[in-house]
Amino acid sequence: MKKNNEQFSVDKLEQIERGKRIKFIREEELKMSKIKLAKEIGVSGQFLGLVEEGNGNLVYKSIKKLRDLSGHSADYILYGLDDTIINKTKILLKHYNEKQIINVIDIIKNVTLFIENN
Repeated sequence: MKKNNEQFSVDKLEQIERGKRIKFIREEELKMSKIKLAKEIGVSGQFLGLVEEGNGNLVYKSIKKLRDLSGHSADYILYGLDDTIINKTKILLKHYNEKQIINVIDIIKNVTLFIENN
């Protein structure tokens, strides 16, 4: 029984943190009212308020719309994983062709194997 309570607690904490991230994105980055963002992502303002308070979860379709509006990855919205590296990498890689990128990935693989074996 204790494991179920611990999991519930972890899930609830993640839900609360996710709500805070969504509220931050809405207020600080998108500069939108709750009603406006709710309309954009296909939910009611009341439900978005519940999500931001950690008492609800967005469905896939709404997360996808929020992702498209904000430019954040779903991993950031859902789990708080840093997504700035994705954008930085895209900017860096646009200067190289596919063959060059594949060669660099092969080098990275070899470096990691070298590190693991030493």
